[in-house]
Amino acid sequence: MDGNSEYERRLAAYEQEVSGLLEQVKTLEEEVVQLRRKLQDAPKRVRTLEERLLETKGQLAQAVSQNEKLSYTLREAREQIADLREEVEKLTQPPSAYGTFLAANDDGTVDVFSGGRKMRVALHPEIELDELERGQEVVLNDSLNVVLARSAELSGEVVTLKELLDDQRAMIVGRADEERVVELAQQLIGEKLRAGDTLLMDSRTGLLLEKLPRPEVEELVLEEVPDISYADIGGLDTQIEQITDAVELPWLHRDLFVEHQLPAPKGVLLYGPPGCGKTLIAKAVANSLAKKVSEVTGDKNARSYFLNIKGPELLNKYV
Repeated sequence: MDGNSEYERRLAAYEQEVSGLLEQVKTLEEEVVQLRRKLQDAPKRVRTLEERLLETKGQLAQAVSQNEKLSYTLREAREQIADLREEVEKLTQPPSAYGTFLAANDDGTVDVFSGGRKMRVALHPEIELDELERGQEVVLNDSLNVVLARSAELSGEVVTLKELLDDQRAMIVGRADEERVVELAQQLIGEKLRAGDTLLMDSRTGLLLEKLPRPEVEELVLEEVPDISYADIGGLDTQIEQITDAVELPWLHRDLFVEHQLPAPKGVLLYGPPGCGKTLIAKAVANSLAKKVSEVTGDKNARSYFLNIKGPELLNKYV
């Protein structure tokens, strides 16, 4: 009896275990079916995923391109903003004043003339003090410090030199014959100046800046004579001999004229119709005189000049 109950108990246990295994088999079969379905659907899903991947790559490339365009646009906008900011800063800066450099001081400051005032101001560190010259134009910032060096002023008042007082000062004659004592700019110090020279003066500082050519005088400057001799002139032998005796002999034999107390002629008047040889004779006389002076003195570099003045020009004060 006990043996049967043990057998039934074991049989029930086996049946229960078999039932569990059958359920597992059924579950596995269902999973196998699902896996087979998934395997069948896998190529479609792979193709779908590949299509999505390609689409995503295209969208990514488009986004990168748009991002580059936006970055370029942003950089351009920043540059434009920086340029506009710089332009606005330039436009909103206070105006700069111009002045004239006068002198340098031992403490590194400089004396300038600006706005009718003589001031002692600081110098920008990038400007070399040794390169500044008296009379040079400089730029002052809003604090009235020198920040830029420029060239000398090119315009001003035209005056006439009356007398050099020393190396740095001169007496000049301005408008209405007004006499003033002014200083020379650096570029004029050491230059050969004579009374009557025309000079450019900075009317603000009273500095003489430049020596100007005198057109009225330059027109009357002696003209160098061409190589013309008496042999080039025909039919005027008598006149040439008279002119030679009157002009050349007093120059070549001054001691004899002094010894015999012979008065030297002050000049020779040539008159006649146009084209008769007056100007040609004068040039030949100058050329001949230069050659003879060169022979007497031994100076081979001696040159002759010819001054041709027309009648109305005698009214000019420089003649």
